[in-house]
Amino acid sequence: MTKISSKDLGQDPIGKLLIKQAVPASIGILVMSLNVLIDTIFVGNWIGSIAIAAINVVLPVSFFIAALGMAIGIGGASIISRSLGADNPKKALYTFGNQITLTLIVTLAFVAAGLTFVDSIVPSFGGKGDIFDPAKVYYIIVLYGVPVLALCMMGNNVIRAEGKPKFGMVAMMIPSVGNLVLDYIFINLLDYGMYGAAWATTGSYFLCFIYIVWFFRSGNSELKIGWKHLGLRLDIVREIGALGFVTLARQAVVSITYLFVNNILYHLGGEASVTVYAIIGRMLMFALFPVLGVTQGFLPIAGFNYGAGMYTRVVESINIAIKYAALLALLVFTFIMIFPEAIARVFTTDADVVNNTPHAMRWVFAATPVIAIQLIGAAYFQAVGKAVPALLLTLTRQGFFFIPLILVLPRFYGEIGVWISFPIADLLSTMVTGYYLNREVRQKLKPAISAEKE
Repeated sequence: MTKISSKDLGQDPIGKLLIKQAVPASIGILVMSLNVLIDTIFVGNWIGSIAIAAINVVLPVSFFIAALGMAIGIGGASIISRSLGADNPKKALYTFGNQITLTLIVTLAFVAAGLTFVDSIVPSFGGKGDIFDPAKVYYIIVLYGVPVLALCMMGNNVIRAEGKPKFGMVAMMIPSVGNLVLDYIFINLLDYGMYGAAWATTGSYFLCFIYIVWFFRSGNSELKIGWKHLGLRLDIVREIGALGFVTLARQAVVSITYLFVNNILYHLGGEASVTVYAIIGRMLMFALFPVLGVTQGFLPIAGFNYGAGMYTRVVESINIAIKYAALLALLVFTFIMIFPEAIARVFTTDADVVNNTPHAMRWVFAATPVIAIQLIGAAYFQAVGKAVPALLLTLTRQGFFFIPLILVLPRFYGEIGVWISFPIADLLSTMVTGYYLNREVRQKLKPAISAEKE
């Protein structure tokens, strides 16, 4: 694996390499997002619009626990990429083993807590009134499978760190396709309602896990760990924790954001407004798939070349990634601005939801063309192992700007205050990230390039 990765990540032209890494990542995210999108359509049409709101209530909790695995995966993947670039496979093996152990310990503990306090957690995230019962059903069943999902998310990031983006793409596609098939069987054919939707989701996690295990036990992966690699090493745990905390903090803030927005919208407009936000949330996951794909493709390239001391290629990867992501973001923006009414009608026939969604969606996506700088900038600091700036820049949009805005603006502007908070936060966070990324290039990378040439 190191020979293949060194040749690809350290020698291929950056533009070609980014496409090679980003396209499978984008396809994987697209299929995963389509799964969430179609799943929402199935649930909305086969169960009802209340079921959409119920799932939206549960997602921040289940995604947060699953994000523990993603955090450990991304934090460890950064170490693995840089270790491979520095020709240190031993550290890569111990890092992977520690990732597995950490993911199991942490997620099982959170799931136990989540099941213990279910009756308090569901209402606090907006599961009130008619939403409570279906949300509780979905929450309990999905939580059983969340540790498996966490292992899948962790493993997927390690696959990409190995320089195997096509296998990572398949790992993302399997649960998506599996969920849709199981949805059709459990909801439409067997008429299990919310129970069917929940078991379809949980079952799809196990399908993905089987594939992840197969990959690492096959000849496709050269990260062949033994029992000795599973023992926790303090130095590696600290490094994984520092870098992984960036991802975890981001997901934690996203979960808090859902908590605030769902409750504010429920107070302002009831179940219909919560459903509007659920639809927009699905579109945020779906429509931005190419931009997020470029970001994922950028991570191993930047990490490997930084670890190898090839700083010219690091700067080139930053510039090209921002250009690609910005162009794709502009295309997404154009699509959303033209077709919001048609998008709303795909999800539900509820007149209130269909009428209110387009205006809100246009506001939420209004600043999409500028988000490339924010995404790539935060990803760069995480890729090269700089945990503190990565954490701060990751929190700028949701934590430092968006949450204060949604707590203040709705008091003056009502429901529209929620929607205009999205583009304002995007613009402010992009300005901050752009400043720090530019400073990093001028003060750190360019001097290193000059020293390299001398």
